[in-house]
Amino acid sequence: MKKVLVGLSGGVDSAVAAYLLKKQGYDVTCAFMRNWDSAANDDYLGNPTVNDPVCPQEADYHDAQSVADSLGLPLLRIDFIKEYWDDVFKTFLVEYEKGRTPNPDILCNRYIKFDSFMRFAKDQGFDTVATGHYAKMASENGVSVIQKADDRNKDQSYFLAAVRRQVLDHILFPLGSVDKPEVRRIASELGLSVAAKKDSTGICFIGERKFRQFLANYLPMKDGRIINISDGTAVGTHHGVFYYTIGQRKGLDIGGIGPFFVAGKDVAKNELYVADSAHQDLLYSDSCLITEVNWLADRKLPMDCCAKFRYRQPDQNVHLELNADGTLTASYPQTVRSVTPGQEAVFYDGDTMICGGRIETVYRGGRDMQEIIRESVSKVQSR
Repeated sequence: MKKVLVGLSGGVDSAVAAYLLKKQGYDVTCAFMRNWDSAANDDYLGNPTVNDPVCPQEADYHDAQSVADSLGLPLLRIDFIKEYWDDVFKTFLVEYEKGRTPNPDILCNRYIKFDSFMRFAKDQGFDTVATGHYAKMASENGVSVIQKADDRNKDQSYFLAAVRRQVLDHILFPLGSVDKPEVRRIASELGLSVAAKKDSTGICFIGERKFRQFLANYLPMKDGRIINISDGTAVGTHHGVFYYTIGQRKGLDIGGIGPFFVAGKDVAKNELYVADSAHQDLLYSDSCLITEVNWLADRKLPMDCCAKFRYRQPDQNVHLELNADGTLTASYPQTVRSVTPGQEAVFYDGDTMICGGRIETVYRGGRDMQEIIRESVSKVQSR
């Protein structure tokens, strides 16, 4: 009987994942991962006065314990606070300071759930680990690959794009062929306390707290001008360019005119560039450079495939080419809106994930989109 360590988060998805594995005959143990501690992280920062409300993870732990008790399964509690700080949060801050928009959930999956957690499981004698992700493990010519979940509305394969390929033989995703309504039904039928618990929508280490207020504890706000690309005038004040992402419309606090969309930023000048509805073409690119590529399936390039440049985005048709330095160039002549440096690009051949990597530079007509925007602003301001 295979021994499986299931990451139990305190939510309904991982609860049902644990139940399904037990039903399938696995020897199941659950584990709650504690990745964030306000007091400890203040010590790492050297700033004991940081005003960071306590993350509600203790309530999640109690929910996880309730589920484990209901299912008759043991529950371990594991701390990965230092690992999370070193491998996820510091990278997150560095990228934000560059004006990029990183995805900490992708980093968490790579360095914590399918690295630190997996090593812990191996050291404790477990054969494999499992989580409540909506994704599927499959085999191509005897090699393990990640595929999209059957429930496309909940598919979370995008967030697994940075997981190291060598660990794929030791992962289970019990919810790959189960849709969300069925998960709720199973949890309700079992009488689990989390059956109707609301899905988490916050960033993994922040929870449901307000993102900008949280991040201000670590990256102090610095006000600057919001510039309208169409005429070069200042139309408002931002509170730090790193708080905004390309394509963002809400939260700009520009009253009386608009709507406006974030089109670019200049970190050195501390300026945020916005476009009105008449200039939305400046949000569309036709190619991008992908770095830090993580291969998850064998494919020969160049090839035509599909890409997601952010979660929840419909698949985009792209042509993928391998560059001499190992980076990738993705071309999409139909143009795609709001492809954003710092975010993850994930590539699929049908349902199978080929690879993922960081969006380094975004182009249109062979030119860096940010250069195009800065040049546009400079021209109208010099008139």
